[in-house]
Amino acid sequence: MTHDERTDTQAADEMPWGEVTPDAARRLLVAAVEAFAERGYHATTTRDIASRAGMSPAALYIHYKTKEELLLRISRIGHEKALEVLRSAADADGTAAERLAEAVRSFVRWHAGHHMTARVVQYELDSLGEEHRPEIVDLRRRSDATVREIIADGVASGEFDVPDVSGTTVAILSLCIDVARWFNEQGRRTPDEVGALYADLVLRMVGAAPR
Repeated sequence: MTHDERTDTQAADEMPWGEVTPDAARRLLVAAVEAFAERGYHATTTRDIASRAGMSPAALYIHYKTKEELLLRISRIGHEKALEVLRSAADADGTAAERLAEAVRSFVRWHAGHHMTARVVQYELDSLGEEHRPEIVDLRRRSDATVREIIADGVASGEFDVPDVSGTTVAILSLCIDVARWFNEQGRRTPDEVGALYADLVLRMVGAAPR
């Protein structure tokens, strides 16, 4: 398999980067995800990214003004996708327990299935400057609010026994997000299996009967 073919496969596996055009810009984005996940944002140079994409350093600046602009694009798309997953579950029909289980299952499955991208998205927030960080913080707050909304619904309906809704929301999201840090494709659980396990654990956390 050539470098370009491998890059295309990784793009498809890591995230649906179809909205990133032209192809060269997408290849650079995928290369940045790989480099940031492996080495960290600050230890990665634009030369590292361009080399992984099979391009010259000068070619990178045609599509992205700075390394931070790359991180911002990755973070924005990743957080928007994570929020979409949570909102889809929250807006679905069903009891609060069913919606919370689906939200956790889908959120965890995404973080496991796209763990390289998720590590960058979730753990490089502080690498963004003051100009760009508020946009990503707002997306995170919307994700928090979505999960908090489901839990509050469950408390109101009597399905959940949760004395501290805000604190429980933080605990659940932290548990789910951490999957991106340790998940390994060579492990004994698939993303679907990890998602199902975590959904069961979270229902126990909120005092609901596991499905």
